[in-house]
Amino acid sequence: MQPMFIDGTQTRGEAGEAIDVLNPATEEVLTQVPAGGEAEVNLAVAAAARAFPAWRRTPATERAHLLHAVAARLRQHHDDVVRLLTQEEGKPIPESDEEVVWTEDTLDYYAELGRHERGRVIPPGDPDQFNFVLKEPYGVVGCIIPWNYPLLLMIWKVAPALAAGNTTVIKPSVLTPLSTLRLAEVAFSVLPPGVVNVVTGKGARVGEALVRHPDVPVIACTGSLATGQSIAALAAPLMKKLHLELGGKDPMVIGPDVDLDLAVRALAYAGLINAGQVCTSTERVYVPRARLGPFAEALTEFVGSLRMGDGLEPTTDIGPMIRDSFRRTVEAQVEEAVGQGARLLAGGRRPSGRGFFYPPTVLTDVDHGMRIMRDETFGPVLPLMAYDDFDEAIRLANDSPYGLGASLMSHDPRLVKRFFEEVHAGTIWINDPLTDNYAGPFGGMKMSGLGRELGQEGLDEFTQVKHVHWDMVGARKSYWYPYGQAGP
Repeated sequence: MQPMFIDGTQTRGEAGEAIDVLNPATEEVLTQVPAGGEAEVNLAVAAAARAFPAWRRTPATERAHLLHAVAARLRQHHDDVVRLLTQEEGKPIPESDEEVVWTEDTLDYYAELGRHERGRVIPPGDPDQFNFVLKEPYGVVGCIIPWNYPLLLMIWKVAPALAAGNTTVIKPSVLTPLSTLRLAEVAFSVLPPGVVNVVTGKGARVGEALVRHPDVPVIACTGSLATGQSIAALAAPLMKKLHLELGGKDPMVIGPDVDLDLAVRALAYAGLINAGQVCTSTERVYVPRARLGPFAEALTEFVGSLRMGDGLEPTTDIGPMIRDSFRRTVEAQVEEAVGQGARLLAGGRRPSGRGFFYPPTVLTDVDHGMRIMRDETFGPVLPLMAYDDFDEAIRLANDSPYGLGASLMSHDPRLVKRFFEEVHAGTIWINDPLTDNYAGPFGGMKMSGLGRELGQEGLDEFTQVKHVHWDMVGARKSYWYPYGQAGP
């Protein structure tokens, strides 16, 4: 059994139960983790609260050195962590390698950004006064992490939280806790005890206890819309700061001018990476009506050439889905769409044998009355819908309660400008979908969540602002009581 990490020590806590962690490519049990609960959350929060006063007063330069040390330790164990990540999550080795590199580099990025500023000085209203703004840490940050990018989406929260002077309690997904626990063992262990803690267990026990805890003023979560709404309801009476990155139903618009081969390859990457299990996966595709036939044919041929298999195999392009329940959700959406008139061009049927595999699937003749175009799919499905002019393409792109990301494939600057100005989404990609930038804020509009990760905005999410108004003379003011008597 892989133990939890609380107050700088590996521990099983008081948990008597255990949770199996499966390899989604083979359905074999990798190991077990403790099924923690309120008792373990209380221990972790207490440790983080004890560590907070010293950590917040640690000079920013020293915190930077420690975050760089965490990154260096992770790089020493890079290959082992990459392999473990693929075993528990399923994505191919190149995708796991990219996730671990991003994790390492995000630590380095916030190590430096965290010592860049503490606030700002503002002009006073009087020459004897001094006014300034401080950015201060909140205290203990509860981080609730999804299974699809367990290290990346964890470090996008933990690194800026630590750089700002907060301490953390991490609740990884029960489906993919091992890579986070390994990171704690080999890298977070260089930090002072209690600064980072990891508690494993189910959301109804660990996650809810973390959200309800009165000593956790901030909750940062990446998850489904339903999860975010549940957290918001629990946190509202305590007026907690919420940082929520929730669901998406990201569109891609194929411009009338773009090369078809380029668009096909960009779409395949945007919709099929990690078997489509990405919050910003392209899940709705809009193609000029006159080009839909050739585009669909080229896309079907290309996805048919991709190799599905165990992520540990060097030839694998598409790995398994995380569990059969997620695969069944995808199957239900595809089958329902076909029953409503959609045409299946590729995929759509699970292969025989072990592993939670589902092939790349291409659909046409879809419309917005179908769930496949409304609800988050989170699987390797590419539904294609025709549009007649660019006004319609923008209207269709915006026709969703979600607003996480949106992509356009076009070299026409007039269309590009209209797209990034008129489409309501937190990230707009032009000709290079799903590419992030450490300095560029990431997050959603509408029902896709609250707050931003990455960039200066990602650091500011974990600071609260204090205005200091200092009169250095301290003389009696003419506007004090009693009224009508001027002067000192």
